[in-house]
Amino acid sequence: MRSSQPAVSFKDVVQRFRVIRERPDTLREAFSKFYLRGRTTYHNFEALKGVSFDIRHGSTVGIIGRNGSGKSTILKLVAGVYTPSAGRIHVDGSIAPLIELGAGFHHELTGRENILINGLLLGLTKKEIKALEEEIIAFAEIGDFIDAPIKQYSSGMYMRLAFSVATAVDPDILLVDEILAVGDAGFRSKCFDRIRSFRDRGKTILFVSHDTNSVREFCDRVLLVHSGEIIADGDPEDAIARYQELINQPQTVPAGHFV
Repeated sequence: MRSSQPAVSFKDVVQRFRVIRERPDTLREAFSKFYLRGRTTYHNFEALKGVSFDIRHGSTVGIIGRNGSGKSTILKLVAGVYTPSAGRIHVDGSIAPLIELGAGFHHELTGRENILINGLLLGLTKKEIKALEEEIIAFAEIGDFIDAPIKQYSSGMYMRLAFSVATAVDPDILLVDEILAVGDAGFRSKCFDRIRSFRDRGKTILFVSHDTNSVREFCDRVLLVHSGEIIADGDPEDAIARYQELINQPQTVPAGHFV
């Protein structure tokens, strides 16, 4: 029975990063840094500024915005990669994050060994991973490279294996962050077909992309993030229209920005 709680809930979430200034701009600064070791200059940067939203179970929500707006920060907070500086986050259900290409892979281990490690990290037992292994390998389409060290993989092979593992575990919530920008057209089509199957089975999907056509196709709701704040939330066409207005304006990105 589906929970009455939201799948994801943000309440007044602030994400603050400390940006350290290491590179001296002048010779005087270089000498100062040498003689004042232990005194590091930094400033705080707020990637998110009091963000609030609820996402219901079974919805497919697009998150769009210019580079540096805070889109990926939202997904990393949902995934538990970051802990919020302030505010509350609640997640109801298991998560499969496709956020950073090959995150969690051990480069010295083989693809097969990394399937085991990533499956365990995603909450499966060894028996469950073994039952899914051949399906994962077949979907990834990397052939004999499955028994080669990950460090020998191309970026496309990384992406295929990462996507195959994450979606094979059948999560309640799927987080997708531009990972489908890598790879050939045929494999991207397979990935989109699998995302459609997740959507059709009532899974919750958070989908970060600059591809507005994909956002239109998959999403029933869109959050538009700008400078760490949500400035539109609702109908995809309305949010995309506002986003297109933004991208035609000059952009100033603060030092140390986070996407």
